[in-house]
Amino acid sequence: MSPIKGFTLPALPVTSSHDSGLFATSHHAADEGSLRPIGWRQYAYLNLYRLVLATIFIILAYNHVAFLHQVEDGKSFFLSVSVVYLLFGLANIPITYLRVFDPIKLTLLSVFIDIIAITTLMHASGGVRSGLGMLLIISIATGSAAVGGQMARFFAAMATLAIFAEQVFAGLQEPLAPSSFAHAGLLGASFFATAILTHHLARRQRESEVLAAQRGVDLADMAQLTEYIIQRMQTGIIVVDKDFSVRLMNESAHHLLGVPAERPIRSLNQLPEPLTRQLMDWRFNAAESQPFHGSTMSTEVLPRFARLGQSTNSGALIFLEDTAATIQQAQQLKLASLGRLTASIAHEIRNPLAAISHAAQLLDESEDISGGDKRLLEIVQNHAQRVNTIIRNVMQLSRRDPSNPQHFDLRSWLDLYAKELKQGHGLKDSQISIDNLMNELVIRIDPDQLRMILDNLCQNALRHGGNNGEPRISLVTGVSLETQRPYIEVIDNGAGVPEEVAQHLFEPFYTTAPNGTGLGLYLSKELAECNQAHLACLPGEGGGRFRLTFADPRRKQLQ
Repeated sequence: MSPIKGFTLPALPVTSSHDSGLFATSHHAADEGSLRPIGWRQYAYLNLYRLVLATIFIILAYNHVAFLHQVEDGKSFFLSVSVVYLLFGLANIPITYLRVFDPIKLTLLSVFIDIIAITTLMHASGGVRSGLGMLLIISIATGSAAVGGQMARFFAAMATLAIFAEQVFAGLQEPLAPSSFAHAGLLGASFFATAILTHHLARRQRESEVLAAQRGVDLADMAQLTEYIIQRMQTGIIVVDKDFSVRLMNESAHHLLGVPAERPIRSLNQLPEPLTRQLMDWRFNAAESQPFHGSTMSTEVLPRFARLGQSTNSGALIFLEDTAATIQQAQQLKLASLGRLTASIAHEIRNPLAAISHAAQLLDESEDISGGDKRLLEIVQNHAQRVNTIIRNVMQLSRRDPSNPQHFDLRSWLDLYAKELKQGHGLKDSQISIDNLMNELVIRIDPDQLRMILDNLCQNALRHGGNNGEPRISLVTGVSLETQRPYIEVIDNGAGVPEEVAQHLFEPFYTTAPNGTGLGLYLSKELAECNQAHLACLPGEGGGRFRLTFADPRRKQLQ
């Protein structure tokens, strides 16, 4: 991926085969031998320098340049050495291309040949005074950078000895010729200075490369750790550049939006339309974000946007939060406060309520009470019992233990639950049916709280079903095709739930039954949200229908 304009996205590291664990080991990068600046490319440059130099020598020899003041035999010797030097450079071309030798060892041989060739050419062109000895500086510098250490001074010493040997040999050939040992000494000193300076510079370069390699491994480790954290966050993360191209999308974002993880997302148009619309409104109108339904109606997602950069046209960072997880946290706080409140209310109400109920029972046993008064006492007792039921339900909601979600197979659990339901309500086998759309369905929920939810739903089904006969309950299990989240539906054979009534079913104390408390469905919804599940009423004809969509068992429970 190319960098997003306005910010930098860390690149994912490529871990070598010898790396283990989450982090690569940075110590192996400090191998000095593997980081020496000489390589095949540098050796190719050195050989190119050799070819150009030999070619120039041949041209000079053919054009009878003035500094070649030796006799005709010297010019022929100069030309012969130049040709051999050129042939050596040409022979290095396939070697450089095929890379059949170690470049370090090949450089040692090349520097040795360069010293011999240039010293010989210098002797054929008049000795040290010709100035050709300065050409050895390039070869010495290359060899010193390639090998370093004691070999750098060895190259300088070998070149200096070659220069002095040439002077001695020239003196034996022409005893009366003026000597140039002073020039040879200065040239040798320049060789040593070049070797030492190049060695120190090469060492600094190698140290810098080692440090850069270690920093590179550290940055790769940090990028890998960042990617590891982002991919495993419960919050969905989407990175969008200024052109609305999706640059990064973690697993949670794929899950919340119902997009398969294996399908690459490149454009914002591939995401749900509500998210795209809200991003546009936020970017151009600074509009507030609103929750929207992601993968299905059971998953409500709240987007939050952050600008990446200073300009309005910069990229954006989108956070996607599952409102079920947020509601779960708020629910725990609400239940804690409600528990303290209901404890004090129960203490204040139950005592006078018990006294009222007891007094009504005593009056009912009196022989002087008329029939009309008995009816009034019956009303008092019924309403006292109803108030006591309301208090018991509220305390059940506020004082229950925190949810303890577990993974288990819904089909086998549901068979046992249906058997207990038949026994508890004296139902026939024909009154309860189980339709499993999956052979095995693993869910994650607190089994005790699931039992409480189904008890409320089945009691409502028995109460409102059977308009044309005995009530019947159908329990249907399956998996949503869009979100891959398991669900269970409780369907009765009643008249169904009108849409205007379905909007208020889960409100506390809302009931359509004369003797209902209006807390059963409210309690069921609260229990579902504590387990990151979702309870919904699906209004329509064909009987009442409630769907409980469970949390994704593949995702970890939010702590």
